[in-house]
Amino acid sequence: MANPILVTGGTGDLGREVVRRLAAEDRRVRVMSRRPRPADVRHEWARCDLKTGDGLAEAVDGVSAIIHCASTLGRRDEQVTRNLVEAAKRAGDPHVVYISIVGIDVIRFFYYNEKLASEKVIEESGLPWTVLRATQFHELVARASSAQRRLPVTIMPSGFRFQPVSTGDVADRLVALASGEPSGRVADMGGPEVRSARDLAEAYQRSVGRRKPIVSLWVPGKAARAFRAGGNLTPENATGVGTFEEFLSTRV
Repeated sequence: MANPILVTGGTGDLGREVVRRLAAEDRRVRVMSRRPRPADVRHEWARCDLKTGDGLAEAVDGVSAIIHCASTLGRRDEQVTRNLVEAAKRAGDPHVVYISIVGIDVIRFFYYNEKLASEKVIEESGLPWTVLRATQFHELVARASSAQRRLPVTIMPSGFRFQPVSTGDVADRLVALASGEPSGRVADMGGPEVRSARDLAEAYQRSVGRRKPIVSLWVPGKAARAFRAGGNLTPENATGVGTFEEFLSTRV
């Protein structure tokens, strides 16, 4: 029987899609989560806290590859990635596939700094590795509006553009990469359309049947300037096919 593929953050937006695709291919998959195993889950389950390392040795034991989707949203990403890599090295020589973010080397703020540091940990680990950078997920873009649903207006950053991508499309790519040879840093992946923050907020409001003013707010600082310059975009790699409206039609 083939060794399992471990999916960290296997209960998150992206991790769930990765697990579904591996299961659909009849691959042996092990889901890592801090949560107890649900009664209706048929996959292998590894209850683990990447911050403390509790359960980590058991989670990585015998795996052929690790698709690392877990994130602390910038609080301790570098450290949890280091914990994962060190445990993986003790367990064997698995292929580590990491999902990162387009533009983290030009847009400098705490979360992106942690993602960039995590990339370096993986690159210097001595393990076989592949890193894929993607643009913002549809879910994140939608939450920027849904989180403001009780406000009289929706506030969006002035001059910001996004290239939202489907988690399903990214999951397909990650599964393909984990199934192949280690490739180092691969081509970035973006959604099919580059759109303004205001345009995306308007699309969200249409999907929920709501109309209220959208206020464009000027955001100061170097990171905001890099966003306005398009540092988060990869129009030459618009390989995702799912549009924001298609996402909204099924999720909102």
